[in-house]
Amino acid sequence: MSGVNEIRSAFLNYFATNGHEIVPSSPLVPRNDPTLMFTNAGMVQFKNVFTGIEKRPYQRATSSQKCVRAGGKHNDLDNVGYTARHHTFFEMLGNFSFGDYFKERAIELAWNLITKDYALAKDRLLVTVYSEDEEAAKLWKKIAGLPDSKIIRIATSDNFWQMGDTGPCGPCSEIFFDHGDKIPGGPPGSPDEDGDRFIEIWNLVFMQFDQSAPGQRTPLPKPSIDTGMGLERIAAVLQGKHDNYDIDLFVALIRQIAELTGADPQGPQKASLRVIADHLRASSFLISDGVLPSNEGRGYVLRRIMRRAMRHGQLLGAKEPLMYRLVWALVREMGQAYPELVRAENLIEETLKLEETRFRKTLDRGLTILDEKSASLKKGDMFDGETAFRLT
Repeated sequence: MSGVNEIRSAFLNYFATNGHEIVPSSPLVPRNDPTLMFTNAGMVQFKNVFTGIEKRPYQRATSSQKCVRAGGKHNDLDNVGYTARHHTFFEMLGNFSFGDYFKERAIELAWNLITKDYALAKDRLLVTVYSEDEEAAKLWKKIAGLPDSKIIRIATSDNFWQMGDTGPCGPCSEIFFDHGDKIPGGPPGSPDEDGDRFIEIWNLVFMQFDQSAPGQRTPLPKPSIDTGMGLERIAAVLQGKHDNYDIDLFVALIRQIAELTGADPQGPQKASLRVIADHLRASSFLISDGVLPSNEGRGYVLRRIMRRAMRHGQLLGAKEPLMYRLVWALVREMGQAYPELVRAENLIEETLKLEETRFRKTLDRGLTILDEKSASLKKGDMFDGETAFRLT
């Protein structure tokens, strides 16, 4: 069990076997939360269930949720391609309890999955708990047998989750994987925690309070569970990789980009290959969920993502539109899990091709103006206002 598709299926099947309803991913455009530009976490589609507004015929659920973080508060766009774990599009694996089981069962389910089904070495795992959550610390010791040195108490908001200024909230517990001492970095809570050695792979949120005002919390009548584990991160761990872009899914996409451009996946243009692979996923899934490029709102974010990828395609020497020629490779890798990609394949290709054709014309026109206007400038001169406006 090493491929992304197998890892996803194993997660969902494990929780289905343990009494959870497998719930399909909701669209990237939230149906029930006008405050969000895009779905950015697995719990978004269950928000009204957690608050009691909505009732569903099940009390336990599991999902692999499509997520985008490329606009607003959660914006990772500029980091993509240059780090090991930033993405605009990613999948969030999760299990949820709506007033059914709570901390003990959530910890037990998580620990058994990663140490038995996923067979991660226990000595490479450690956890964090909220500093005031003594119950969770005791449960990790009881269920996982972890020593105190591997149960790290965190006093900050990193280990206390809130839906907003008011509403359901509670402490959380994060599971970290140790990639080994060859990689710099220290454990969470240490001065070197920003290093890449210890990587969070799963966050268990224990929703047990209702916050009515700052500092005013009352216990929820039915505490709930909301967890999130990045599929790309756990795939890297299970495949013995430290970098998300080295997992089978990205290797397949990057290989196809390299074949079309002649770029070396491990050469100086590596970042451009990664940008295109990541942005291909985000663009294709957004289009399949009904978002089209425009100059405002969600369409503007999509256009930014697309054009950033297209610019990197030009840096790789692509003389003709590139991204639409990669859609089939994405559908091959992810179409089985997300049939909406298959249904929208032609639309995705047409949209990408049209946008890249327009972008190339715009870029060529701008470069022509730049060349013409800069030819007469002396060192230290500035463009006139009209030219500057035309180039923006």
